[in-house]
Amino acid sequence: MVLVVGGAGYVGSHTAHALRRHGHDVVIYDNLSTGHRFLADGFELIVGDITDLAKLSPVLRRVDGVMHFAGHAYVGESVENPRKYFRNNVDAALMLLNACVDSGVRRLIFSSSCTVYGIPSNIPITENASREPVSAYGASKLFFEHALEAYDRAYGMKFVALRYFNAAGADESGMIGELHQPETHLIPSALLAVRGERAALDLLGTDYPTPDGTCIRDYIHVSDLAEAHGLALQYLCSGRDSVALNLGTGRGYSVREVLEKVKQVTGHSVPVRIAPRRPGDPPCLVADPRCAERLLRWKAQRSLDDIARTAWSWMGQRRERDHSA
Repeated sequence: MVLVVGGAGYVGSHTAHALRRHGHDVVIYDNLSTGHRFLADGFELIVGDITDLAKLSPVLRRVDGVMHFAGHAYVGESVENPRKYFRNNVDAALMLLNACVDSGVRRLIFSSSCTVYGIPSNIPITENASREPVSAYGASKLFFEHALEAYDRAYGMKFVALRYFNAAGADESGMIGELHQPETHLIPSALLAVRGERAALDLLGTDYPTPDGTCIRDYIHVSDLAEAHGLALQYLCSGRDSVALNLGTGRGYSVREVLEKVKQVTGHSVPVRIAPRRPGDPPCLVADPRCAERLLRWKAQRSLDDIARTAWSWMGQRRERDHSA
């Protein structure tokens, strides 16, 4: 049985569904502070905080592995409010890690981030690149990676730290997808602007040292991410050593290129407003995903077109359900 901590959130819910498709029994543990109960429909859901050891510890004794998604994940917010990020992504996460050790759980898949690299000197980014985060969010992810490395040496806690690049898109069924409050991610924000449900999209910086002046990112479909988590668990169950792996496509797109793709999928231009750069944003983040391809036998299958199309479909179906409710 697998415990998916933060399984009522975006990537966690997609991973829970992927695990079940591959025959795993899944329990979701989520405090619903940013997650949504309906994203956990059909699963055993335990509503609780990872600092609530009286509630968490009995659940841990039932499972063979843990997937940890319960982290705050806004780069800009972390620069403005680092206390919030270190309290949740470090202090609370260590309580989860200690509870795993105390309960005999020795397999953990960690939702890490490419932000641990900071502003990389070489693109694409390999796993042995320097880890020098420039935001509190990235620093909090790096701290937990260091903790996992120490717990592996001391207690035999085997882990896979999956360093996501830009997760986007929605499940092809249209039943689950990205739903943040507030929404700050580029693709859903652009789609909301197209629908007229928010003001013009803020184009955060047009003076980066990139071909069109906007940030370049490696966008990976959330369903591809979800599949990688299942393969990471399989990797640990086969007795392999702990490892940190990049999850990306190896192909970068600028913000302007993404907005053009949204226009192609929706048939409407995205209204934009030029705004200053966001603190902590590197000009370019693109993965070298070859280690994950080799060790997990995993490769991203879905394109930027798939990302925009499934996100658009999810948004439309969600609005229909909301109106009919």
